[in-house]
Amino acid sequence: MTLRLKVGAKGYIVIPKSVREAYGISEGDYVAVELRSDGILLKPIRRVDRAQVLRKLEEHRKRLEKLGIVGPRPEELAGVYLEEEFEDEGVSRR
Repeated sequence: MTLRLKVGAKGYIVIPKSVREAYGISEGDYVAVELRSDGILLKPIRRVDRAQVLRKLEEHRKRLEKLGIVGPRPEELAGVYLEEEFEDEGVSRR
């Protein structure tokens, strides 16, 4: 589907309500503008609920624990960098 939108004063473009609803864009949300050789692409930026992510990670950790796989808790990973893991193993970086 292609929509024809008029650019208004100060470069404003109004995204039609049906499009905003279809893609979950609300007032105050952000969209990313991707510059391409054949034009521009607008993409909604999804907000992440930090509490929900932590809950899901905790649920996953509990499932792993039931399988006998024990690892660090999400809050224990703060300040840990993957690069340090590779350095500890003697793996060279390119």
